Amino acid sequence: MAPAQASAQAPALLVIAHGSRDPRHAETVHALTRHVRSLRPGLRVETAFLDFDGPSVGQALASLYLSGVRDVVALPLLLTRAFHAKSDVPAVLAESSDRLPGLSVRVADVLGPSPLLLETLERRLTEAGLTPADRSTTAVVLASAGSTDPEAIAAIAETAREWRRTGWCAVRPAFASAALPRTEDAVRALRAEGFARVAVAPYVIAPGRLPDRIAAGAEAAGADVLAGVLGAAPELARLLLLRYDGAAAAAPARLRTLTA
Repeated sequence: MAPAQASAQAPALLVIAHGSRDPRHAETVHALTRHVRSLRPGLRVETAFLDFDGPSVGQALASLYLSGVRDVVALPLLLTRAFHAKSDVPAVLAESSDRLPGLSVRVADVLGPSPLLLETLERRLTEAGLTPADRSTTAVVLASAGSTDPEAIAAIAETAREWRRTGWCAVRPAFASAALPRTEDAVRALRAEGFARVAVAPYVIAPGRLPDRIAAGAEAAGADVLAGVLGAAPELARLLLLRYDGAAAAAPARLRTLTA
């Protein structure tokens, strides 16, 4: 079923990305939000960044407020509930909301887990040259950015298990930082287990330093296939609207700044 068209009273959508010194990151995020706008004409969609790029979350909320918006759904462009989702995003939203009287901000769930993310991964592997016939003879490394948060690590492992059930002969998680194994180690381990074809699927949204590290690891270990990042895929744009709709339908909650 097609999503309902946004009404004049629909909350604005503020997509909050991490940000990067790499300009490809912001370019990809903006391409994704343009796709979201195309899927939901009439919905106001803005973008903010936690670091490096602009506007900041505070600047974006202030701009919305000055234009008359009083109801916002903030959507963290994050795949797991790690530190940024648990601490950074709530803190910056609470701080900004305190300065803007009458502004209601609802926080959407992070993107993962979702079947739409698996569909996006499948799309990128197909674009990299794999066919449905290759599924039963290809082992896949699900390579994420990495985190020190056990909940995030467990979520990546569970995503790998769920994806394996779709027919790939193996799916193993790997991490570009903060956790093990690294991408190159996971590729080599699969080779040692006898898998003749190994593909690396970056489980990251936009290009940057850590995705480049994933690509370098895949090349160093001799992976047969390297997929692109999730990027501005149509499945990902649909997922953003799914998370937006869930938050927009919920009652607003008081945002509180988290303390240690």
